[in-house]
Amino acid sequence: MQKTVFNPWTWQADLSYVQAVEVTEPKGTLYCAGQAAVHPDGKSSDADMRTQLALAIQNLETVISEAGYECRNIVKLTIYSTSTEEFINNCFDLFQEFVAKHEMKQAVTLLQVVALNDTLNIELDATVVR
Repeated sequence: MQKTVFNPWTWQADLSYVQAVEVTEPKGTLYCAGQAAVHPDGKSSDADMRTQLALAIQNLETVISEAGYECRNIVKLTIYSTSTEEFINNCFDLFQEFVAKHEMKQAVTLLQVVALNDTLNIELDATVVR
């Protein structure tokens, strides 16, 4: 697999994402269902967004690892949040730590939604290649 990053500008580096990622000759592509703060017993977390993001990241890492992929090869990540303001002000550092930990270079879209399932307020949707 060959990944090429396209960044016509430099400002997005501070936000831990890239403008576009081209993948040529992948051996596989993993499309992950949205991962949220759902405990192993299937119960949704009712914690604050920061705590939910930490669990959603952990769940995403688990799914990707179990499938034999690596988080560093996430090429597209969509973040669904019930409050983009809360995400940016209270959770963005956790997101940046996740990106740095895996040395990721991914395209990102952050969307505010009216609601998510049950008591959830953050969900991560990823596409991963190898």
